[in-house]
Amino acid sequence: MTRIVRLKIDVTKIDKEKLYKGAKGTYLDVTTFIDTDTPDQYGNNGMVTQSTTLQECEAGVKGAILGNNKVFMNKGAEATSAPKAAQNTIESFEDDVPF
Repeated sequence: MTRIVRLKIDVTKIDKEKLYKGAKGTYLDVTTFIDTDTPDQYGNNGMVTQSTTLQECEAGVKGAILGNNKVFMNKGAEATSAPKAAQNTIESFEDDVPF
């Protein structure tokens, strides 16, 4: 079954040193942990963290928690959680973005 995962991250928590240039833009590696069986009290199914390198992982370094995720069922099926209307547009965040 196809699922849609909505991620909500706090960009102020991004470690700018982890951003890297690619052929088509600036990128950040993130990891998401998803538990579709047990949503939290807010209906979230997991979290999004900043990815770590193998060496960082072996040294016990954990990636910063950037936000949460919600899982929705495929198109045409009842959603596991109703999406909320966006309260802010990207333009309203431009002054708060740390990069």
